Amino acid sequence: MELVIEAVRGRPDLEIQKISSRKIYEVIADQIKEQIVSGALQPGQKLPSAKELSERFQVGRSTVREALSALKAMGLVEIHQGEGSYVRSIEAQDVDLPVFDSLLMSRETVMELIEARKALEISNAALAAEKRNDQDIAKFEAVLSKMEDFLGNEEEGERSDMMFHLTLAQATHNSIMERMIDSISTQMQAAIRETRRLQMYSSKTVSRQLLKEHRAIYEAILKGDPAAAQDAMRHHLFHVEQVLLKFLKK
Repeated sequence: MELVIEAVRGRPDLEIQKISSRKIYEVIADQIKEQIVSGALQPGQKLPSAKELSERFQVGRSTVREALSALKAMGLVEIHQGEGSYVRSIEAQDVDLPVFDSLLMSRETVMELIEARKALEISNAALAAEKRNDQDIAKFEAVLSKMEDFLGNEEEGERSDMMFHLTLAQATHNSIMERMIDSISTQMQAAIRETRRLQMYSSKTVSRQLLKEHRAIYEAILKGDPAAAQDAMRHHLFHVEQVLLKFLKK
């Protein structure tokens, strides 16, 4: 594979290796990781946008997002919605963590993630119903509106789904819960991406069902009904679990 050194506009220190094959986010993640470990990319430095990276690597934006998610799971970058990705300040001995994606292909690991997510999300739904405020409600409505606008759009559907659950975690007004769900959600999204051929987000029928389930969770939170919020979340996660298990059995 030929190494091509390119200057990213305004960021001449990022070396890019062009990739021609598909499903190469691990290779992209490794390239960026090497530059973080070597110090070529400094803590606090903002990485190029997903659009810019996709152009430089000559791959789709979804592939770049998978690479960034893997780097986030390794603790190497922070991803701020609407702002971009930043290099984390981290000790060299802490960065040799495995890319979660290789682990997520294990049925046992996916099942453990599902169990952990259930425990957190169901608890979060009840807490959000008790503690949500007007700002939280406005955020929920904005996310649900976006979900409806982009039914069948795989890229936006995935992003909106994650934003709904992060918004719910924020509505608990518990910083520990928020950090825990952020970590698990990143890993779950990596697992869900492996089910892309099941068209979890690109199917309008499935997207409408997911929207209906998210609305049910929101309505319970809006009414301040913890028990109903838990039931709605439990129903939603059961649906997601069935999709994942169907894939794992193949």
